[in-house]
Amino acid sequence: MINDKQLQQAVTDELAWEPSITSAHIGVTAKDGVVTLSGHVPSYWEKRSAETAASRVKGVKAVVEEIKVKLFGDNLWTDEQIAEHGVRNLASDSSLPKDRIKLTVEKGWVTLTGSVDWHYQKSAAEYDVHRLIGVLGVTNKIEVKPPAEAYQVREKIEKALSRVAPFDAEDISIKTDGGKVTLGGNVRNWYERDLVETAAWSAPGVTQVQDNIALTW
Repeated sequence: MINDKQLQQAVTDELAWEPSITSAHIGVTAKDGVVTLSGHVPSYWEKRSAETAASRVKGVKAVVEEIKVKLFGDNLWTDEQIAEHGVRNLASDSSLPKDRIKLTVEKGWVTLTGSVDWHYQKSAAEYDVHRLIGVLGVTNKIEVKPPAEAYQVREKIEKALSRVAPFDAEDISIKTDGGKVTLGGNVRNWYERDLVETAAWSAPGVTQVQDNIALTW
């Protein structure tokens, strides 16, 4: 079983390996599988990339992300420029419903509001703005509002897992309450847990996923 020091080094190595991250100013600590990232990076998308990279390391059970965005350079956009480019990106994204997503910008922080039919559209909208120059953070308040019956949601998730899961999906419990899904059971690693959560989010009608799946490595 990997110890805290080994896990800390593994996460540090993964951050250094990921070419999209400036890892020199990121600190890593580990305790009982919980990894804490601190320090600063020059952009919000690097902050997100660091969290993603840390979470995929074997042995990581949770990531506490305390990285700050520290902007550099003389060509940073104003709030008005960020808003202008953000609106343009959202309008040009063919995967998003037209005229249903709004954004506001205050001191480099972008807030998204509105409604969409699918969770992937909510994620796509955030992706459209999180790489803009000068963005310090994104608050995604977009609501997923499709009509759905609980039994339909559960059946679709079960069928999706039976198609793609490289493990016995019968060990995963799926409870639904309208569009809210609660997952339980055990998997062997973070990849399998992500696979189940992705399947849940991909079902039409899902508005919230509570992932209580435990890792058994």
